[in-house]
Amino acid sequence: MDNFSSEHIFWDKSPEELAGLLNSSLNGLSSDEARRRLDSLSHRGRRFTLPPVLRLLFSQFNNFITLILLFSAILSILLEDHTNGIIILCILFLTGLLGFWQEHGAEQAAKKLTAMVHVTAKVVRDGQPVEVPSETVVPGDIILLAAGDMIPGDGLVMRSKDFFVDESALTGETFAAEKRPGVAAADTPPAKRTNALFFGTHAVSGTGRALISAVGTDTAFGEIKNHLSTSVRTTDFQHGIQKFSAFLAKVTLSMVLVIFFANVFFERPILDSFMFSLALAVGLTPQLLPAIVSVNLAGGARHMAEKKVIVQRLASIENFGSMDILCSDKTGTLTTGQVKLTDFQDAGGFSAERVLIYALANAAFQTGFVNQLDAAIKSAAMERGVALDGWEMIDEVPYDFVRKRLSILAKSPEGRRICISKGAYWRMIEICAEAECGGGTKPLTEEFRNELSARFEAFGSLGSRVIALAVKEMDGAAALTRDDEKDMIFIGFLVFEDPLKEDAGRVIEGLSKIGVKLKIITGDSAGAARAVALRAGFVNPRVITGGELRSISVDSLTARAERIDVFAEVEPNQKENIIRAYRKRGHVVGYLGDGINDISALGASDVGISVDGAVDAAKLAADMILLEKDLSVLLEGVYAGRRTFANTMKYIFMATSANFGNMFSMACAALFMPFLPLLPKQILLTNLLTDLPEMAMSSDNVDEKSIRTPQKWDIGFIRAFMVRFGILSSFFDLLTFYVLLRVMGGNAAFVRTGWFIESVVSAVLVVLLVRTRKPFFRSRPRPRLVCSCLLCIAAALLLPYTAAGRNLFNFTKLPPRFFVVVAAIVFAYMASVELMKYFFYPKYTHGRKRKKPRFGRQIFQ
Repeated sequence: MDNFSSEHIFWDKSPEELAGLLNSSLNGLSSDEARRRLDSLSHRGRRFTLPPVLRLLFSQFNNFITLILLFSAILSILLEDHTNGIIILCILFLTGLLGFWQEHGAEQAAKKLTAMVHVTAKVVRDGQPVEVPSETVVPGDIILLAAGDMIPGDGLVMRSKDFFVDESALTGETFAAEKRPGVAAADTPPAKRTNALFFGTHAVSGTGRALISAVGTDTAFGEIKNHLSTSVRTTDFQHGIQKFSAFLAKVTLSMVLVIFFANVFFERPILDSFMFSLALAVGLTPQLLPAIVSVNLAGGARHMAEKKVIVQRLASIENFGSMDILCSDKTGTLTTGQVKLTDFQDAGGFSAERVLIYALANAAFQTGFVNQLDAAIKSAAMERGVALDGWEMIDEVPYDFVRKRLSILAKSPEGRRICISKGAYWRMIEICAEAECGGGTKPLTEEFRNELSARFEAFGSLGSRVIALAVKEMDGAAALTRDDEKDMIFIGFLVFEDPLKEDAGRVIEGLSKIGVKLKIITGDSAGAARAVALRAGFVNPRVITGGELRSISVDSLTARAERIDVFAEVEPNQKENIIRAYRKRGHVVGYLGDGINDISALGASDVGISVDGAVDAAKLAADMILLEKDLSVLLEGVYAGRRTFANTMKYIFMATSANFGNMFSMACAALFMPFLPLLPKQILLTNLLTDLPEMAMSSDNVDEKSIRTPQKWDIGFIRAFMVRFGILSSFFDLLTFYVLLRVMGGNAAFVRTGWFIESVVSAVLVVLLVRTRKPFFRSRPRPRLVCSCLLCIAAALLLPYTAAGRNLFNFTKLPPRFFVVVAAIVFAYMASVELMKYFFYPKYTHGRKRKKPRFGRQIFQ
């Protein structure tokens, strides 16, 4: 935070000076002026860059092997081998175009979805406060801030009231920094710039008014918003992709070197040998994997949008499918979220309108974070005809998550100045010295405290949410501070009800059936949290409180977390610790939260989930936004994530079985045959044709069993699959070579044509087999996949009989008996794959051996 250029230094100026430099005023900008400045910023920020569409297109060719092959094709043209060079360039371009088309469509779909979630800022325009999209804030704007708001630019504090800002994204400091008006020296260290606000931070309590000096890339930390609004976390699935790519890279490099030097040793043309080796590398490389992943993720995002879940970071969908722990508050998820004030009792246990009047004054006058409890208090007062006639607001100390209370200083109709505090019972009782009971007050003795605590626990055991209320007269006071919250009079309880959702039990059971355990994390009392858990269907839920968490170590929490169902009375930092404890146990953890106190937990989870009505900072920290706060929506989302994961893995299985087998077969055959088994352009054509049905996998049906349990990446499982199914494919490929060369006595063109047909047909048909763990006839593929397979087979069979196939790709016509032979080989290969599945899956399911079912039972399940 120390690397500021002079143009970024603004904290050494007063608001009047800064407003003058910005040609603004302390009353803000007009709408017309703000619009003009926004247009100016848009034009000034433009610089020459390739359009995003072209960048995406060029990225399809941005890998080492493809670039070398492109260079080699151009070299062939320069060496007057025009036809082969041009054909190779065309095939590479078509392959890249296929990936571009799929990824571009996925990107556009993702942009439409994320545009549905808006983050706004409150600014003063034309002298009036209005809400505008945060990206339209301009230098010279006056912004109004409250708890939960993101800071939309660098700015100077003009006015504040108990205003604290979380700057951890910049400084790494855990505690929020208090901000107040003032002027600081230019060389003031970061921790003492108390009058400055920075882009990318967010307010955690109090209120503030600030003058914006810079926005976007002009801020000192212009990359912060991008850091918060796009995924910088690498998901578990992405780690798997990286490991898989590294593994294939080693195999590919080894094979390319061995084949190239072997062909040189046999005195074959160096350029042909080099391009043959590179073509094999292209065939081994899963070039369409980025496109497949993008298309799958975009399809999953569209499906989830239909279920009212907006995906902000596409990569999180894969983690959503892998999620096996979901941590959530109970309010609005297990309960309806429609909080109602059902009782207001004094310290003696009797309903008292006086308690409601004080509660209404506190709720109506507070200007900090809007919450459901205050809304419920005002609604209950309106129903009973209770009003604040003659009351006046003087000052307040906003709520924060350390004190867990909110205090206001108000003037009563009689002219008395009264401090009214409400908050968590345990934090309220500790600041009280007396209690109001029966029209008078009496000391809060240990016995009386125990009596009040027992009543509080009794309310909680019934599932009610309870907060406490206290008052203190402060005659002559003109301001209120935290230090005034002492020696208060306890005047009663506010009892709230939040009914359980009708489908809560069904949804929890549904999550459990698909391997997702729900953990409740709440600030409510242990009794209330336990009561709700019992009503929701938890059997003998195990509860731990925030106080107990403070007394145990992180390692102890990690060891015990598995057995705990409900975390009650927790603090914000404890939520993050709980998430990390489950992740240390190897779980993929989702967290559902919508408040300021949820931001760190959202960032610590594998899948951060918020709601459309959440505070801005929570929405930006989340991976997904629920348009409705409903666990049933999440249940549908988990299914979508697992379908996406399963269809992505199908492509990988395809790439590591038939494709790997075919390329390995050609590598082996090249060492023993008197000519190259396929020309480089024929290899690339084979790769292009087999890519088409693989693209259709993104929308394929998924077996119910694949979405019944959390799906996780297992490189060992993939390696085992590749070796066994790849070797099986190579065996039939080499058998085809032998039959074509020795039995049928074919020449080079005959063998290459025959093997091209067998390779494409077998690779395409095996897609229909490896797409499911069941026997292929027990799992129905989507018509789109079947059609693409049939089209590719038809193209492979017909190409040798066309002029283009013979003249451009050096194919030749084949006799009818060849098709009888190749049909027999392909049929035997398909049967062998089905048999291999029967033996492979029971033994190598994610590295765990399991009992093998009887053959007949598996076939007809």
